[in-house]
Amino acid sequence: MDKNTAFQTYDDRSDAAQCAPRLAALRAELARRGLDGFVVPHSDEYQSEYLPPSGERLAWLTAFTGSAGAAVVLKDKAAVFVDGRYTLQVRQQTDTKLFEPRDFVAEGPSGWIEIAASKGARIGYDPWVHTAAGVDALRTAAAKASATLVACDGNPIDAVWKDRPPEPTEKAVPHAMNLAGELAESKRTRIAEEIKKQGGDAAIITQADSICWLLNMRGGDTPHTPFALSYAILNADGSTDLFMDERKTSPELLKHFGNAVRVRAPSEFPSGLDALKSKTVIADPNWAASAIFDRLDKADAKIKRGVDPCQLPKACKNPVEIEGTRKAHIRDGAALSRFLCWLGREAPRGHLTEIEASQTLEGFRRETGALADLSFDSISGAGSNGAVVHYRVTRTTNRPIRNNEIFLIDSGGQYPDGTTDVTRTVIVGKPTAEMKDRFTRVLKGHIALATMRFPEGITGLQLDAFARKSLWDAGLDYDHGTGHGVGSYLSVHEGPQNISKRWVQQPLKPGMICSNEPGYYKTSEYGIRIENLIVVSELKNVGGDRPMMEFETITLAPIDVELVDMSLLTKEERDWLNAYHARVRETVGELVDPETRAWVERATRAI
Repeated sequence: MDKNTAFQTYDDRSDAAQCAPRLAALRAELARRGLDGFVVPHSDEYQSEYLPPSGERLAWLTAFTGSAGAAVVLKDKAAVFVDGRYTLQVRQQTDTKLFEPRDFVAEGPSGWIEIAASKGARIGYDPWVHTAAGVDALRTAAAKASATLVACDGNPIDAVWKDRPPEPTEKAVPHAMNLAGELAESKRTRIAEEIKKQGGDAAIITQADSICWLLNMRGGDTPHTPFALSYAILNADGSTDLFMDERKTSPELLKHFGNAVRVRAPSEFPSGLDALKSKTVIADPNWAASAIFDRLDKADAKIKRGVDPCQLPKACKNPVEIEGTRKAHIRDGAALSRFLCWLGREAPRGHLTEIEASQTLEGFRRETGALADLSFDSISGAGSNGAVVHYRVTRTTNRPIRNNEIFLIDSGGQYPDGTTDVTRTVIVGKPTAEMKDRFTRVLKGHIALATMRFPEGITGLQLDAFARKSLWDAGLDYDHGTGHGVGSYLSVHEGPQNISKRWVQQPLKPGMICSNEPGYYKTSEYGIRIENLIVVSELKNVGGDRPMMEFETITLAPIDVELVDMSLLTKEERDWLNAYHARVRETVGELVDPETRAWVERATRAI
């Protein structure tokens, strides 16, 4: 992506005043189609987290701009569903008189339909933007309410969204071998062997990160994620049918693909599914669109519901990808240290705002000469805005960074050799005793996870409580996961691994990159989060009789010791912090200007 397009915007994309006319237009369209309701997920045809503008149907309708959520519209009521990250944001953005905020995790659209839908109601859905598993849950819920779930031919929102942006057609490019670490041909052959082992003739691949990883391709179709949106059918002989707009291709890309990858128009995808008649086809019900299963079923294909075969191999980074990510974090850590030095000098003067801070950090990243884009819109939250877990600053909400307040900055960069994601929480002026207590408990949880040793086969759920224990001891907690997977110049959020209270069956395996980000949020006052990225590694020469794992911390940036209550740290925790800061000092200190180097020396002093 052109570096000149990297700067994020701060326009108020959400406009609650538009909710009423848009909701009315949608209800009129539903009535025209003989429908009594409609389900609106935050997803597109490719189940992306970060959507191209043309896929932002939920934001268009509700004004809620979070990266996860859904809405259900009925004749006389409507609800918008968000998880714990967005409970404050949704009330700030949407018209809650029209859309009642509900809990996405505890209830979700399915739970609400059971209690809110009228008997006999016909509730529509777009089968291209819902997964097969999602539709199964909605259909069950509708049946419990004595209602009917109806697949729509064309999305009703698209019919009333008069200025809907066009589908993206950004050029896709090869991802070089010195960055990918494995030839695309090798990947296709390796995954094809897995398809054969499962008794399949082909697998349907729809997740953009899986396709980009498989074919060593990157694109520019979605914000902050170098995706080339497409569908793929990977055959058991390793050949691949790629359904992608030809405007995204180039002679260089086609040469990179070779003859075993056939590029076809997206309009040919349904006929490509039809051609799988009588064959055994692997498709992931948790990620592939319901429409794909419907089409395969009509084609009399033998559908084998299974996990996307690219997900686990993609998550387990090879040595080239891990080394590239280490280098990206060193570069990123130098930029972040320059920013923190600048912030420490300028913020006490009282003239900085959240936007200025975010822009300045992005500028330091751009000055590395390697930034392709941000990895997400920076979360730049001062004071009470920091308590909004996934806060996104706009021109309207932009707040000054005041003395004696906490400032939280969660940000990251997309570099061709790696993706970064880091959160730092700093105090401007003097912290209160409560602030130091909360920060230190978050730090203790961060250290507990960073230093974990665990046997092979352990999942993130089994580790999550270690990051929360110090907060739980004080009757505190946070409503988001402790860790998510991170891609290699792909999505900043990737699976199948996860570290959270949520049940995820995937054990942590060597090469997986995860975040370590416990936090604490006091509504209307401040937010605290400390986030580094960690790599799952095999623990060598530990003794015992079981293979063991550990985490390698690869993020390198100072943690604000002014917020640390020393009396709460054990000797082992102080030793970890001092050793971490010594690594930061030795690695990053050589890459920055003299002023920043002097600041890093002070910021990473032994405590």
